[in-house]
Amino acid sequence: MTSKIVVLTSALLATSALAGGTESRQEGMLSVNGAQIHYVSEGSGTPMLLLHGYPLSGELFARNRAPLAAAGYRVITIDHRGYGQSTAPASDPGSLQTYAQDALAVMDQLNVPKAIIGGMSMGGPIAFEMYRSAPERFLGLILINTLANPAGIVEQNIWKGMAQKAATFGPQSLAPELLKDMLTGQTRATRPADAAFLTGIVKQASVAGDVAGATVLATRPDSLPTLKTITVPTLILEGREDTVYPPEFSLKMQQNIPGSTLVIIPGAAHAAIFEKAAAANAAIINWAKTIR
Repeated sequence: MTSKIVVLTSALLATSALAGGTESRQEGMLSVNGAQIHYVSEGSGTPMLLLHGYPLSGELFARNRAPLAAAGYRVITIDHRGYGQSTAPASDPGSLQTYAQDALAVMDQLNVPKAIIGGMSMGGPIAFEMYRSAPERFLGLILINTLANPAGIVEQNIWKGMAQKAATFGPQSLAPELLKDMLTGQTRATRPADAAFLTGIVKQASVAGDVAGATVLATRPDSLPTLKTITVPTLILEGREDTVYPPEFSLKMQQNIPGSTLVIIPGAAHAAIFEKAAAANAAIINWAKTIR
């Protein structure tokens, strides 16, 4: 397989016109590993499980579900324990292994033996953990504004600071820290509703969830050795203006995952999947249709 890098063009973006509604949408709560996990399932085609980043929820993918479902996919999003509408017992507020086990258990309960599995930011390390434990569950892999590297000393302390701030001032206090990196300055200035939407998601998280997720990011394992073991088709989506995990990290993943495709989305920051949803949907549809 030959790896390739794509910078989105108007021709590719034209495929994103598939934005109609779908006939089958399910939403509910599942009892999973002692937690209550909220999920949304839309569409009835090839399963595609999308995992959100820190400290968000499955609503990060609100602009992706219907277009991807209309293109022939059953799009499943979940709120990790402690985020969105999901809850967790005090004894296990969250860990990398727990998040991965939760996602696999959701697949089991929804009768999904295999899926295209995608992870944004913190969802990337979760997807890597899932692949290490259950590679047979993957039809394909989508890595969205994420990386395989472990956290360095500076990043470790950033996440520790996030945990401390959430514990001291509440989940809502993280929004100003994160929104400046989630969206470009242009989007924040011209589309304030986008910032308000993501802020609302951040506020939904629990303090315990915020602390657990920050700990996962600070202590995540080195997944670079995992990259060369990935044998399923892999798409890497990256926002050109991402300052959290810049394009250099995505390029490194693309160079180490055989046959992978890297798509760089112009004018997008860390939440590219939401900020430039049409471009992200087009890239996913264009890639995924080759692996059915």
